[in-house]
Amino acid sequence: MTAGAKDALFRKISQDPFAGWMGIELQELRPGYSRVAMTLTPQMVNFHGIPHGGAIFSLADAAFAAAGNSHGQAAVALSMTINYLAATSPGARLVAEAQELRKGHRSGFYQIMVRTESGDLVAACQAVVHRKNESLVE
Repeated sequence: MTAGAKDALFRKISQDPFAGWMGIELQELRPGYSRVAMTLTPQMVNFHGIPHGGAIFSLADAAFAAAGNSHGQAAVALSMTINYLAATSPGARLVAEAQELRKGHRSGFYQIMVRTESGDLVAACQAVVHRKNESLVE
């Protein structure tokens, strides 16, 4: 992939409307890997006063989507499971890293870890993409 194509891919993925609405920022993207970050706002808490699992899942999903599409081939999610390992507090900055475990011709397998900025593990995910026969960018 050329440098121009890599830049176009980074721009396309970083402009995801839902991720932008959630305040999720794409920090790093390379083939089979991505890192995204988000600050948990007061609107992201549940009735227990702790961050909603859906907010944490959305961050992990954004990392997964970026890594799954990082080769420039369009890919869509087939499945994703999450294990919530520790609670965190509103205002915390979370970082999710997605790593490709295996890249097949039509599928890809990923591990996603969500941590606080200081490195405490909050959630762990496993996910699978289906690769389409189309390019994500020209």
